[in-house]
Amino acid sequence: MLPREAGAPPTEAALLAWAREGGLAAKSATLTWRRLMKLQAPTPIVLLLNDGGAALLMHADRRRNIVWLRDPSVPRDQDGVAVDELRLRQVWDGKALLLRPQAKKAEGDQLGLGFLLRLVWFERSIMRDVLLASLVLSFLATLPALAVMVVLSKVFTYRNVATLDAVIALLTLAVFWEVLLNYARRRMINMVGVRVDAKLNTFIFARVLGLPLDYFERRQLGAIMHQVGQIGKIRDFMTGKMLATILDLVTVAVMLPLMLYLDATLTWLVVAGAGLCGLVIVLFLGPVRRVHGRWQRAEMNRSTVLLETVHGIRTVKSLAMERAQRDVFDVVTAEAAEAKEQLGYISNWPQTIATVVEALMTRGVLMVGALMALIEGRGDLGVLLAFMMLGNRLAQPLANIARLIDDIEDVRGALALASDVVNNRQEAVAPGLGARPVIAGAIRFEKVDYAYPGTRSLALEGVTFEVPPGTTVGLVGRSGSGKSTITRLLQGFATGYEGQIAIDGHEIRGINLDYLRRQFGVVLQDNFLFRGTIKDNIIAGRPGLTLADAVQAARLAGAEEFIERMPAGYETMVEEGSANLSGGQKQRLAIARALITDPRILILDEATSALDPESEAVVNANIARIAQGRTMLVVSHRLSSLTEMDQIIVLDRGRVMDMGPHRDLVERCPVYRQLWLQQTRYMDNPRTAAPAPVLAQGN
Repeated sequence: MLPREAGAPPTEAALLAWAREGGLAAKSATLTWRRLMKLQAPTPIVLLLNDGGAALLMHADRRRNIVWLRDPSVPRDQDGVAVDELRLRQVWDGKALLLRPQAKKAEGDQLGLGFLLRLVWFERSIMRDVLLASLVLSFLATLPALAVMVVLSKVFTYRNVATLDAVIALLTLAVFWEVLLNYARRRMINMVGVRVDAKLNTFIFARVLGLPLDYFERRQLGAIMHQVGQIGKIRDFMTGKMLATILDLVTVAVMLPLMLYLDATLTWLVVAGAGLCGLVIVLFLGPVRRVHGRWQRAEMNRSTVLLETVHGIRTVKSLAMERAQRDVFDVVTAEAAEAKEQLGYISNWPQTIATVVEALMTRGVLMVGALMALIEGRGDLGVLLAFMMLGNRLAQPLANIARLIDDIEDVRGALALASDVVNNRQEAVAPGLGARPVIAGAIRFEKVDYAYPGTRSLALEGVTFEVPPGTTVGLVGRSGSGKSTITRLLQGFATGYEGQIAIDGHEIRGINLDYLRRQFGVVLQDNFLFRGTIKDNIIAGRPGLTLADAVQAARLAGAEEFIERMPAGYETMVEEGSANLSGGQKQRLAIARALITDPRILILDEATSALDPESEAVVNANIARIAQGRTMLVVSHRLSSLTEMDQIIVLDRGRVMDMGPHRDLVERCPVYRQLWLQQTRYMDNPRTAAPAPVLAQGN
């Protein structure tokens, strides 16, 4: 019935990812036949069959107790297949994907207050329960004050033991419910915090990964890390102080009406104190904001110096720069400390004033209440004490709200810093998510002009050339001639060019960006290896690849011989910074990683320039095998390594000067001939070097 064609079946996770890439909201589910008959939806329901295939649910006929299924790989105009429960159970165990159109988003979500509130709104069912629990707890918090009022006004006056027993029983029951509700509320708040934290972090990480490459090249790594690290402050505020403030407001909303009922005059005195606290907050917001911004910038500078020093510690140690770096760090630390001291000085004032207002409010309530009782004969002791207890209970939330000024500015500054990174322009995605054509490896540049952002001079000017599939091509030229720029444009790292760049006749701006880059294998001069095993670094997170695939790629790259000499072989751990690997070993692992997916186009960008002659010879010996069946672009300053290329493109100041085999270029291209002679003149005409000077030896 709808069998899967030969080949590796897509995983459930891959199907979910494809659906989401296609603009559908997707989730996996386990369905029974009964639920399947009831599940009627205008959007597709995909049944995941036991053999790895899939079937689209077209219709469920309850009267005949059958479903109509269609193989997604057949044309739409073909009829589906009617299947009953018995036949379906033979090939399906209940796994399905439920799909629906995704709500259209604006140009990507932007990190800001609205986005953060939406994250909390998604958890509204839990938040509703939190608010209900807080409402009940606020009512329970009034019971001790009311109990005191009843005891003083009723029990002591009328010697009513039965009322006292009832009050004690009620307070005991209230304690039980208070403990239970507080426990439940903490659990729910923790659940909301965990979910918001997970969504926020995945959103941030996805946005950082979506930033264009030139963003990271133009910014300091330390500054980026510091700015992204501000997410922790935002998360803690949202799941801590912000929720606590909302709960404090619930307490205020419950207690104020009760206090108005007990004594309106005293209540307005409390409200006046709260209003004064609010006025203090508003008055100090501006000064605190200015000083806080200066402190944030100083902290970012300090983080940048620290991270860059650690990142370049080998250079620091080699050049004995410890004292110089320490002096720089001392300066930025002093600036941060000074700004922090000023921030503490200014933000301390509203908290101090709020504390004074809180104390005056409590004492004012006592004095005014006592005067009204003595002079006007209003109220009694029970009501006054109850009001005092409620006032004290209310004063704490009001004071907490007043103290929020520090947290508000801290989070506002953190949000601004994080947004500066996260809300930056994302990599351009092809319209309609882009085409996914079959790639053979043909490359065509036609009148391509390109200038890097922020510069006026063209890095490429009128570049035109064509590379047939399966061709080995060298890119040569002086530094800054545009060699690496061509490879960057091919991989879609920049789209702001004029002209046309096509792969197999498809303009790359119309190809799905992720799909486009998966067609390339890229080896750079300095390749980064992740901390993990050698096998994991070769596979590099690509699902479905096995140790056998890693071994085959390593063999093709000439890395198998040194891997097998290691004690743990492919399970050998790569240390931080690849400290346990030589330059040649590291480079051959990078080549194996680039080859493991059998890319149609391989780019070697100065891949051997940093290697010793022996390691370079090993890599070059495998070039012929590596190039079989794929297009290969080799960027190199060493022309001797390109003499066997099918074609060599000569660049000068962003222009193509000539293109052809090595022998032809030596004869007809002045730029290439000059480069070739510069590198080979001493090999052809060796000269005796002048004797080295004798250095004086110290005693």
